[in-house]
Amino acid sequence: MYAQVDILENEILEKYPDVLDTLLRDHTTQRNILWATNNYKDLGKSYSYKSEISPQSITGYNGNVIMPRVQKDKILQQSRARNMAEVFTPSWICNAQNNLIDNSWFQKENTFNKEIEIDSGNWIWEVNPKKVEFPKNKTWRNYIRDKRLEMACGEAPYITSRYDTTTGDFIPVKERIGILDRKLRVINENVNTSGEWLKATQTAFKSTYAYEWQGDSLLLAREAMLFTFIENYTLKFGKEPLVKSIKYIAYIISWNVWQMDGIKGVIPYSCVEKNTISKNLFGKNETNTIKCVGCEKDNIKKHTGIYCLVKDWSNKDKLTGRKGKKIKFIDLLNN
Repeated sequence: MYAQVDILENEILEKYPDVLDTLLRDHTTQRNILWATNNYKDLGKSYSYKSEISPQSITGYNGNVIMPRVQKDKILQQSRARNMAEVFTPSWICNAQNNLIDNSWFQKENTFNKEIEIDSGNWIWEVNPKKVEFPKNKTWRNYIRDKRLEMACGEAPYITSRYDTTTGDFIPVKERIGILDRKLRVINENVNTSGEWLKATQTAFKSTYAYEWQGDSLLLAREAMLFTFIENYTLKFGKEPLVKSIKYIAYIISWNVWQMDGIKGVIPYSCVEKNTISKNLFGKNETNTIKCVGCEKDNIKKHTGIYCLVKDWSNKDKLTGRKGKKIKFIDLLNN
């Protein structure tokens, strides 16, 4: 089983053909996700803020470019906290907050684990070893279909707790507390055949969403979710899933975990000013600059930027007839 905190892009490239390309995909722009950070600009032009992250820029000799925040040097951590408000949450807090959601859903406490205070302000959790029981009006299938979203997800510690993002400690599969970890635990407890397990797991991934601004953190989140899938399958069946199954999960992740300016609902820094030319009183051309109304008026529906698309996997696309309707994220705000 893969018990390493830093998932190596070189290894993904070697073991799982085409998967890294999928993990770098931005379906809104039909290009790759952007770096959207200046932390790597000293490495060259292709690492600038608005440049796309290419497989070549993070593999081969560049295979150690992207790493979890806990492994970055302290000065860089402080810079990202100061400039992008990047503050990572300890796993015990993620667990406590996820527990609050599940306390409401199950209408009882300690379904997945019990929180224990080991000293003032410092907690751990003890896994409940009993098979998860469901309320009379709900089933395990209802739980895995329940749609949940992590906002400004960073490395997605609320979705999958492969490691504590503040200490770097690796967390074994059976002790994980993320949104997706809990769904996979329920599947592991209720499904015993590979085919049914894969189908249920695809449903769990399709109902789990997140967005993030910075491209490196976004890729780390996507990788963590992918390897959570591989690790759970391996734990359940004693071998890795087929590459075609890994590819499809990567495709779902590339849609459900996307790059976005969460305040504006658009691709980061995609808002632009428009220049118009008009005649003045003397018949001469004048250039007028029209700024982005959304930015000027703080109106999320008036931006000139590229609005991010997500997939509603439960509905069919009218154009293709296939499951997975593309919608603008901001359209969900009306509901």
